[in-house]
Amino acid sequence: MKRIVYSMEPIGRTGGRAYLRMLHDVTADDVEWRTVPDHKRTYRARRWRKLRHLTRLAPTIRALHSTTGSFVWDDLSLLLFTPAMRARTVLLLHHYEPLQHDSAPFEAMLWERLFQVLPQCAAVVCVAPYWAEFLRARGVRNVRVIYNAFDMAEVERARGYDRVQCRAEFGLPPDTIAVYAGKAVHWKGTEEVAATLAGDPGLRVITSGSNTVSFDGAHYDLERERYLRLLRACDVGVFLPWMREGWSRCAAEALLLGLPCLIRPVAGLGDLAALTGQPAPDLGRLPAQIRERAAAPRPEDKTAYEALAQFDLNYFGNAWGDLLAKVA
Repeated sequence: MKRIVYSMEPIGRTGGRAYLRMLHDVTADDVEWRTVPDHKRTYRARRWRKLRHLTRLAPTIRALHSTTGSFVWDDLSLLLFTPAMRARTVLLLHHYEPLQHDSAPFEAMLWERLFQVLPQCAAVVCVAPYWAEFLRARGVRNVRVIYNAFDMAEVERARGYDRVQCRAEFGLPPDTIAVYAGKAVHWKGTEEVAATLAGDPGLRVITSGSNTVSFDGAHYDLERERYLRLLRACDVGVFLPWMREGWSRCAAEALLLGLPCLIRPVAGLGDLAALTGQPAPDLGRLPAQIRERAAAPRPEDKTAYEALAQFDLNYFGNAWGDLLAKVA
């Protein structure tokens, strides 16, 4: 008989949603997942989005008070749980970044209350050591790290794409260094990369995602396979987030597909950079640094690849399967 586990709907395009979808997929043989709506992702206006979400979700949470089963939760609505519900909950924390607050000043207070109740949970999972230490410093002891994982069969297919064909597909001349700067969304630093490299005709900044910052350069909003072909066409990754991220999937996938990277070591990205041996960007000499990284010897690519390849679907399924069995 399958275990019953409740979660938010794994709908959306963020790294957190990708993580949750992967969790649902790899545990599907053993877990019956039951989901509740993630209302905050349906509001077009950001202001007060999380407060409206909590208000709409409250009746749904109340209806779950008497259910059996356990919970994997990654949302402030954990505050609406009873202590008995939290005792069978795994809280998944990707990151905490006040820059993303849409319901100030109340949201900061809600987060502080969340940190206070986390010890009531059966476990808390973070995606990078930085965030595990962040929580331990706030008195949360039952924390473990389960990293982002990757479908290595998909990665191997993508690594086999012909780079010349991929570059032609995206109109990249042979004498141009294609610089992948990640998602063109707020606080990811894509504008800073573009501004620093502006005027250098040999470098082309490329971004992906929803383009919430109105980046007017080479931006692509692509389905999965073409996104991987875009990464394969690029030469170097540059990641300059202002925000404290979890463990950037974009940066990790760029490394897996063979791009040497420059990574600002902020929060979880610092863990990723250290694990894969990627240097930090120096804005004073960024164009030269990019050219150096583009010319980096290929054995370096192998080192980064091997560091990340250990986090495959078997690793992910085993780590989560063991944890959910203990919670049940």
